[in-house]
Amino acid sequence: MMSSSCCSISTNTTTADHGGATAITAVHPDIIQTHILTRLDGPTLASTSCASSNLHSLCTEENLWKKICNTNWPSTANPCIQETVSKFPSGHRTFYSDSYPTLHNHHHHSRRQTCNGSLGVIQPSELISAVDIHYGNELVYSKVVVTETLSSWFTCSPFRIDLLDRQEETVLMPVKFDGEEGKCMREVEENLRLSWIVIDPSRNRAVNLSSIRPVEVRRHWLTGEIQVCYATVMATGGGAAGGGGFVNFKVVVTCGAKGGGDLQVMEVSVQAEDMEGKIIGGKDSLVILHEAMEGKRRKGVDGEGKKIYEMFLEIRREWRERKQNRERRLDMVCVSIGVGIFMAFLMFIFFR
Repeated sequence: MMSSSCCSISTNTTTADHGGATAITAVHPDIIQTHILTRLDGPTLASTSCASSNLHSLCTEENLWKKICNTNWPSTANPCIQETVSKFPSGHRTFYSDSYPTLHNHHHHSRRQTCNGSLGVIQPSELISAVDIHYGNELVYSKVVVTETLSSWFTCSPFRIDLLDRQEETVLMPVKFDGEEGKCMREVEENLRLSWIVIDPSRNRAVNLSSIRPVEVRRHWLTGEIQVCYATVMATGGGAAGGGGFVNFKVVVTCGAKGGGDLQVMEVSVQAEDMEGKIIGGKDSLVILHEAMEGKRRKGVDGEGKKIYEMFLEIRREWRERKQNRERRLDMVCVSIGVGIFMAFLMFIFFR
């Protein structure tokens, strides 16, 4: 998905006439913008902007970042997204810095906030999802979904956003299911990439909830369909909504085989899970999304998302075991107290 570039820029260039160094300002800005900067990807362009004040002014050109965003995430070319991103402090450059880096999964020690609470957090009227699915270098599907968040149905129901409904729409993928289950699942895991950017128009902030690469590919135990999972695990302030301090935003792509062996995407959805595996409600999810949008970003390492997800599953397993042990001990105490009371009652009746 991300275009790569081998270009690099220094603040000095060598001239044939003098054999010395000439300031980058000697090169016409149009040449730099048209023939050099347009070939750079986002991280390289951001690094180049730090080389000098002149390059900074050239590298912050809105059209450069708009092109990069539209190339990486075709859904951002949607008029709805364009209008929303235009209100960001630095337009597409700010949007890119919010959406491209990986969320830092450690808690940033902010005080826990509640929507419409004492800290004055404004509940957004809507969330905008920009979703892009690639298979290899080919764009499979791109869609923008607007979710209303003020209704009691949203705030009181489990947080879940559906991109596709198998009853209305399915998407063919450029891969066939030839009967070799393991081979098909490996190909899907290696090639299927997904980006799910959630935008809060009220705060002009965005966050990418997907790990881009799958963290898990499995067969559904009942239907036999292939489920491809993407996840972003983040630490929270704890409490009931945080489920012990960690929340997992999971995107699930459900694929099934069509007649002829063609593999098709049947369902795509995102939801937030706590440590017990329960789906967090809409109101609490808005608070957690706000924390995610305000949280730190960092450059991710290939395969890191899967490792963090596996660590989350291990922590969840240990947390459940501790909870079950506490419940068993509590049950034993209750049984012991009950038996003691019963024996005392019998002795009272017997010796009366």
